[in-house]
Amino acid sequence: MTDILQNYLGGRWIAGVNGGVSLRDPIRGTDLVRVDATGLDLKAGFAFSRREGGGALRSLTYRQRGEMLGAIAKLLQGRRDAYYEIALANSGTVKNDSAVDIDGAIYTISTYAKLAQTLDDRRFLFDGDAAALAKEAAFQSRHVLVPTRGLALFINAFNFPSWGLWEKAAPALLSGVPVVVKPATSTAWLAQVMVRDVVEARILPAGALSIVCGSSAGLLDALEPFDVVSFTGSAETAGVIRSHPAIAQRSVRANVEADSVNSAILAEGEAPGEGAFDLLVKEVVREMTVKSGQKCTAIRRILVPCKHYDAVAEAICARLGKVTVGDPRNTTVRMGALVNRAQYASVREGLARLREEAKVLHDGASHALVDADPAVACCLGPTLLGIPDPDRSALVHDIEVFGPVATLMPYRDAAHALDLARRGQGSLVASLFGSDAAMLSRLSLELADSHGRVHVVSPDVADVQTGHGNVMPQSLHGGPGRAGGGEELGGARALNFYHRRAAIQASKAVVEVLGN
Repeated sequence: MTDILQNYLGGRWIAGVNGGVSLRDPIRGTDLVRVDATGLDLKAGFAFSRREGGGALRSLTYRQRGEMLGAIAKLLQGRRDAYYEIALANSGTVKNDSAVDIDGAIYTISTYAKLAQTLDDRRFLFDGDAAALAKEAAFQSRHVLVPTRGLALFINAFNFPSWGLWEKAAPALLSGVPVVVKPATSTAWLAQVMVRDVVEARILPAGALSIVCGSSAGLLDALEPFDVVSFTGSAETAGVIRSHPAIAQRSVRANVEADSVNSAILAEGEAPGEGAFDLLVKEVVREMTVKSGQKCTAIRRILVPCKHYDAVAEAICARLGKVTVGDPRNTTVRMGALVNRAQYASVREGLARLREEAKVLHDGASHALVDADPAVACCLGPTLLGIPDPDRSALVHDIEVFGPVATLMPYRDAAHALDLARRGQGSLVASLFGSDAAMLSRLSLELADSHGRVHVVSPDVADVQTGHGNVMPQSLHGGPGRAGGGEELGGARALNFYHRRAAIQASKAVVEVLGN
């Protein structure tokens, strides 16, 4: 019998009362650990977090909280090797892909630790300057941001058990709000070990960081009006969350990041063999293969000028043909597995639906698996589809196949490219590849209304651009419409979600004391 991961709630470690669910190695199919959250007193545990964790965090200044984040980053950095081993076993990822999750989390925590040093050594923030409400400014209004007196519940997706935890927890803890994280069951092991390490190091006050591993049943029921909830996952589950009485009736603040059919666009005027053309090809292949395409920001649709459709297809297929797929324990393997058999089946089903409208340009089935049994391993080779007439297609603009699948399509002119990108009904990110600065600037603004982030790649930044799918803590993460309508990160902007804004109306003397 494998070990069961304990939950940390109410300031103590607690095991579920049932046998739990086994987490499995997606390459070898072996059982790793079990998770179980049945029998937990969520209401009491949440109350402890609000009272003890929240009270202790709010008593500290932003700079003091930032020092704690710095200590967490240092601790996690020293234990990276152990985290890489867990990611390999539980997620089936090659080392470079695990780095996106693990090192990306540490970098994000460090970024918010540094941000804390730029904030005033106080326990609240100002939002704008004082405004006069009477003659000679004798009576004034000043807006303030104060930490919400609740907790932050995070319901996370399976693809980033480390980064998904810390990209939310870092700004929450810096804001002075205690955290309860519910990682996706299939990859909860890494998140649980990280939380355990931080708890045992006694970096944070009791109740500031809690974790529930297993079923999410009852979590939303335990929320109160001043709590906040942040969800990453499917649009279907997001709809369930938004309709829950905690959000619909008790006005718990909710942030959602959901499905997204992101685009990469090759600008007009770029030719095969030139810088922007080659940069697009490399980026598409990278986005299709990193974490086996299991990224909410991965490129799903590739939009290119009609005259370059065949050339782009040939170039991408040539690179995809060199990708080795299988067990990451073999150092020749470049792409590992999908997270489990359920995800494997979901990707195959989605791919079959897209093939109703699209042609297969590169078939992932052509990739022989390295050191992996096809009957056991959750491995799929990268597949490139093509749709010569994207105007007549509906599925490609609506279905996100959450795996190593992307679809190439031609556009007639810039207006047509923008229209196709917008048919995604709101996305997390679109990337532009070109060399004409004026054109790229104009297209960026045109895309901004329907995308949370516009990533522009030109030859002059080829060596320093951060990648279409990489979410940097300094930039906004989220998107309108079907992408969920949420916002995370974006530097100090992330703190807004965990604060309450209020107007203080008082005499000039009182307002001046606030400033001191």
